[in-house]
Amino acid sequence: MHLRFPKDWALPAAAVTPEPLYRLAQRREFLKTLGIGLAGAALLRPSALLAATAGFPAKGNPLYPGTALKPTAEEYVTSFNNFYEFGTDKSEPKDYANKGWKTDPWTVELAGLVNQPAKFDVNELVKKIGGLEERVYRHRCVEAWSMVIPWDGFPLAKLVALAEPKPEAKYVRFVSFNDPAHAVGQKEGNLDYPYVEGLRLDEATHELAFIATGIYGKALPNQNGAPLRLVTPWKYGFKGIKSIVRIEFTAAQPKNTWSVMAPDEYGFYANVNPKVDHPRWSQASERVIGAGLLGGRQATLMFNGYEKQVAALYKGMDLAKNF
Repeated sequence: MHLRFPKDWALPAAAVTPEPLYRLAQRREFLKTLGIGLAGAALLRPSALLAATAGFPAKGNPLYPGTALKPTAEEYVTSFNNFYEFGTDKSEPKDYANKGWKTDPWTVELAGLVNQPAKFDVNELVKKIGGLEERVYRHRCVEAWSMVIPWDGFPLAKLVALAEPKPEAKYVRFVSFNDPAHAVGQKEGNLDYPYVEGLRLDEATHELAFIATGIYGKALPNQNGAPLRLVTPWKYGFKGIKSIVRIEFTAAQPKNTWSVMAPDEYGFYANVNPKVDHPRWSQASERVIGAGLLGGRQATLMFNGYEKQVAALYKGMDLAKNF
């Protein structure tokens, strides 16, 4: 008999919005697009080539059941977004990211202190990695709201292995796209672009670190960071850089966008920590998106509920200083 020993960190299918509900949401969205014509509908179709070739929907990984949580409906996940390249209001990315901005074809570069520097078309990369799987993770924003999201993608560790980092590589630097002609936020200069994020190499190779290419069994919509997005569920959402074009291995700690813009408010590590407040609000609790008026707030969990898995990464560190 072959026994499976499930990981205790991942969430079960029960934590995902039931398929009939998100299919209903898809149908409603489809009916809306009929009113804007075929050209508009084409613009709203996420990463057509990726969807056709990358094996969507990805199969759920039976090793990752976890603790059941109240699911987040797909309509919230795709319409309530922080993606400043396409506006600072939560509803703006869904509109502006689908007005002429193309995520197919897309090239990502592996560079820096590696033995195997390369440039890949995103579909070629997925095939080289060996296909996709589904992971259901908690998502916690630094603004003190949360979701539960079913991501399709692959472990970041597989991509790191593909690059073959040199011994002196200690960090991974991620760079997003720069296209002010199509990204209204970049044109307006609401942040310094391109957006940059970073991880220590041991964080990047942790089993939880993930590169998402899809959600709810479909390719990532543009507004959710198509076609490649970093997912580190024990960290605040701003670490999850979207629409990645370059992954660079470095000896020195990268300067990530938000810690440069506001170093007293947004640290490099960005680990979810209910004991360390943001200077302007408490992190002790969070608002659950989609929970309704009676849903209220829930207590924030250390490392967003993944303490058992990741606490060892930060042993001996002062997490109030290394926030």
